[in-house]
Amino acid sequence: MSTTPYLRNLIIETPSKPGNLAKVTYAIGQLEGDIGDIQTIKVGTLSTIRDVSVQCSDEAQLMEIVDAINAIGDGIQVQAISDDVLRAHEGGKIHMKSRMEIRSLGDLRRVYTPGVANVCKVIEKDPQQAQFFTGISNTVAIVTDGTAILGLGNIGPVAGMPVMEGKSVLFDQFAGISGVPILLDTSDPDKVVDTVKHISRTFGGILLEDIGSPHCFEIEERLKKDLDIPVMHDDQHGTAVVALASTLSACRQAGVKLEDSVVGQIGLGAAGLAISRMMMAYGVKEMKGTDRNDAALERLAGYGGTIAESLEDIMATSDIIIATTGVEGLIKPEMVRPGQIILALSNPFAEIQPEAALQAGAAFAADGRQVNNVLGFPGIFRGALNAQASSITYDMLIAAALAIVESTKPGDLVPHPLDPNVHQNVADAVEKVANSTSM
Repeated sequence: MSTTPYLRNLIIETPSKPGNLAKVTYAIGQLEGDIGDIQTIKVGTLSTIRDVSVQCSDEAQLMEIVDAINAIGDGIQVQAISDDVLRAHEGGKIHMKSRMEIRSLGDLRRVYTPGVANVCKVIEKDPQQAQFFTGISNTVAIVTDGTAILGLGNIGPVAGMPVMEGKSVLFDQFAGISGVPILLDTSDPDKVVDTVKHISRTFGGILLEDIGSPHCFEIEERLKKDLDIPVMHDDQHGTAVVALASTLSACRQAGVKLEDSVVGQIGLGAAGLAISRMMMAYGVKEMKGTDRNDAALERLAGYGGTIAESLEDIMATSDIIIATTGVEGLIKPEMVRPGQIILALSNPFAEIQPEAALQAGAAFAADGRQVNNVLGFPGIFRGALNAQASSITYDMLIAAALAIVESTKPGDLVPHPLDPNVHQNVADAVEKVANSTSM
């Protein structure tokens, strides 16, 4: 759902007069730079220095922005360009750390030999005790083969490690789960499945991450069938959960019932097909899809969806449009029907800008900047692990989506990803469904 953004921090000095920051932000906006955080570094008698985060498409656009800021005059100047992202990743973002301190010989004897032998014997007699006396039940493997890393494509598992570490950080911060990156040097489904099966006893769940289509479908289905712990491909179902929540929020704001609607999915890769399946599981009136790949269309039909004849057909006959193609400007304003809901989710460049869709008559339009998987996967796994669930079902995923909707403030599409309440609400909803279906 995304292409690669170019993110840099500009250290900007402005004279300490009202209105100068507005001139800077206006210059950035005129060149379609996306401003993130603004941090004041120093306030002096004569000038103020700020650190401004700017996202652009490439270095050339960034340098145009720098030149535009310097051209404002009146003492406004870009003093430096920094890469805070690279600095944040120096040395990696995760570290395995003991939960117990060893300060005495007694501590050592309890944690390690000879005391630990007693715990081993307890687990040998009853393997289920490992759920209580080890960290297995709170540990998730984050598995990738590096074939679909963000918008970068097949760059390999080692280059994808920063993403896996990021997932681990999010698991820890938002759900208290230990996420362990696993990098595989093979994309062969047989080898991936066998490898994960052989290491699965270490983990309470398996998160498949950035594994490309179409082999991701086979790998997930086989692991779900063969393992008795939760398995989920985040690019499929994590995305689908947040997409369903976003669609429900959009419908609520537009006064539309999702279950009475025809939903059109443009792009049937891992995310698009999973969104289609999620919509059908929720019970939409009809799920239509289009893709340039015939195999993708066949997969949709196999799950009960309708194949649209063309992009124009899907735009003309669907009440709700969801696009995950990564193709900027694919949807033309003249294709929009009055009253449609349009979620163009490709980042950072949407298939149609929300403003253009609304001007063309859409009842609601949004892009993918807010539709972040982090709203889903930490809480989903927290709930599944709490319930000791053997799998993650569509009922659990729909419950997660509904919890996200209920956590959303009026007027927003989804909650802020740093809101701790949403992750707890998702976990509680998933756990409740998991416990009710296991009884």
